[in-house]
Amino acid sequence: MITLLRLDERLIHGQIAIKWSRHTGVDHIVVISDNAAANPIIQKSLMMAAPATCKVAIKSMDAGLKLLQDPRCHAMKILVLVQTPDDLLKVVENAPDIEKINVGNYGRVAAKRAESERTRYGNNLYCYDDEKDTLKKVLDAAGNVDVIYQTIPDEQPEKLRDVLK
Repeated sequence: MITLLRLDERLIHGQIAIKWSRHTGVDHIVVISDNAAANPIIQKSLMMAAPATCKVAIKSMDAGLKLLQDPRCHAMKILVLVQTPDDLLKVVENAPDIEKINVGNYGRVAAKRAESERTRYGNNLYCYDDEKDTLKKVLDAAGNVDVIYQTIPDEQPEKLRDVLK
């Protein structure tokens, strides 16, 4: 089961390894990123940052969705990490058994567009208009699943719908 699906452009880093993995009690981390899956250097960096308490898989979008649809995943506690709002939407639309969706860090280090600046929606959430629209599609596709904005577990979660207003 996907205990937490998180949008975090940095994927695995200290907050994930120390705070989120412990807070959620996950035993598996699945990174779904075509870029990371295709780059051995990024893969090694992510594996080095991962907590020793979790098995880690770094998959392309297609391979990651296939993995999450495996019935054996239902018995696991999985943290799924994606890097972009588009990837978040694809996972929400195609992966079963998502308990909670968390938008954490996005837009500070993501690729910039020369023609405009991202709008700030939280301390660590910056979006172009089309990215905001994609996050609204995530809200619609999520159904009854809670979708929150929260950088670290110690912070008070906010409903993403309220943050994006």
